[in-house]
Amino acid sequence: MRKGVLLVLLLGLLSFDQPKLVKRQVSEGITMSIPKDWIPMDGLDFTERFPSVRAPLAAFTDQSREMALSVNLSATQWDPSDLKIAHDFFKASIYNNFDRIEIIEEGMHEVNGRQFVFFEFESTVKGKKEVLGQQESIMNYSYVQYLVGVDRTLVFSFHCPRRLRADWQETARKIMGSVKVSTKQKAESEKQTPETTKQN
Repeated sequence: MRKGVLLVLLLGLLSFDQPKLVKRQVSEGITMSIPKDWIPMDGLDFTERFPSVRAPLAAFTDQSREMALSVNLSATQWDPSDLKIAHDFFKASIYNNFDRIEIIEEGMHEVNGRQFVFFEFESTVKGKKEVLGQQESIMNYSYVQYLVGVDRTLVFSFHCPRRLRADWQETARKIMGSVKVSTKQKAESEKQTPETTKQN
């Protein structure tokens, strides 16, 4: 009996506490809930993580710098009625960016009155044996969703090491479910000059 109580206490100590989320305006006209103790990434940090992606509208990481949450603006243009075509395009782009993909869930869903294309998946990028410091494969858990428009596409991305998926999957879903994009943001984006960029 005593051993059973000690085991329960030990499991309690080792369990992961879900982070407290706070609502933040991450860019003009865009709000979402993010972990309270996360910090903005600097330009160098983002460039090292995602060298092929243009500077984001916003990007955050945790204190250990293992997590990554970003909001990007893409020049990809779609009619809102073409969500199925956009979904297939984004899926092909995701598969093109990694050596191996395992889709957990995908499709279209409504978040605060807007239709998003989303993908939840695990990915693997094989290591390069001939490159010092890059021999090990990189395995991540990701949740990516796209808000398409006639003038641009907003890309919301969450990434963490695959070994931490069990701890962070619920939080990632809550973060993506909290996204709100105002009509003001849409009006502002129409003033911008589109630039070509990769997805996520």
